[in-house]
Amino acid sequence: MAKAKTEDVAEDVTDGAAAGAEPEVESVLGYEQARDELIEVVRSLEAGGTTLEESLALWERGEELAKVCRHWLEGARARLDAALAEESPET
Repeated sequence: MAKAKTEDVAEDVTDGAAAGAEPEVESVLGYEQARDELIEVVRSLEAGGTTLEESLALWERGEELAKVCRHWLEGARARLDAALAEESPET
């Protein structure tokens, strides 16, 4: 199963690179989806048994997923900060 997943990721990354465009992962994945896929990518890399090309594709996908997670977390932090600012009395 990890092998098929690795090949899928390699194809996704290759397709995006061939088109010369950045994949629009943010618009498709929610935080939980990106986090779960990132966990699988890390597990695949830690397990080894992949070619150098597959490992690089997994690494690149992991970087994209980490960026998506950071985006969601930064957005959540901004919303929390805004809500807390509204609640605190102005001095």
